[in-house]
Amino acid sequence: MAATGMNLILHVWRQKGPNDKGRLEQYEAKNVSPDSSFLEMLDEVNEDLIKKGQEPIEFDHDCREGICGMCSQVINGIPHGPDKLVTTCQLHMRKFKDGDQIYIEPWRAKAFPIIKDLVVDRAALDRIIQAYGYTSAHTGGVADGNAILVPKTDADVAMDAAECIGCGACVAGCPNASAMLFTGAKVAQMAVLPQGQAEAARRVKEMVKQMDAEGFGNCTNHFECNASCPKGVKIPFIARMNRELIKSLPTAE
Repeated sequence: MAATGMNLILHVWRQKGPNDKGRLEQYEAKNVSPDSSFLEMLDEVNEDLIKKGQEPIEFDHDCREGICGMCSQVINGIPHGPDKLVTTCQLHMRKFKDGDQIYIEPWRAKAFPIIKDLVVDRAALDRIIQAYGYTSAHTGGVADGNAILVPKTDADVAMDAAECIGCGACVAGCPNASAMLFTGAKVAQMAVLPQGQAEAARRVKEMVKQMDAEGFGNCTNHFECNASCPKGVKIPFIARMNRELIKSLPTAE
């Protein structure tokens, strides 16, 4: 038996540009399939708006497979919506009920200026990586898998940190708009591996310096970043980043 479509009321943030005064506007989403994704629902709403000669809702997306993290939306006050460990594009409408009112807003952070509607400029995260989130070693050809021996425990930590997709949900969820979970993960994924040791001190200092320059807030242990992360990146990476930063500082004689 086919699933019955839902009728929903959407309250969507509309803003023409970074200098415009934004506002919430109300729209109807009719006969929405519970099996459709949240972005598919928005696509249908936009089709109706275009047919009426109205401007469609602008939102960011790319892979629609939970890989890129571009589908950045705060849904009913929760980054990426009410489901756990998924991005907005993986959120299905069965998480909502017929007649629900859904509030859809962009990421809120000083470092994420709104471009239009639900689209924000997240280049601040890219600039943190550009500051020193890499190794400068020439890789040449592909080395044998066992050329550099890495304990499995270290490899597991590096892989857990590398799960971060840089979507910015941690920033949107944090009351301080802190990027410390993102930066901590990007520091940690190299700090635990031999390839990252040579430049470890410079890396953490440059990345933290850029993070502060972008206007992100500090961590005050609300743990909202952990709760908001669609990939489950854990709080201990912030502590590891802090330890790496302390290690990088000169010691008094």
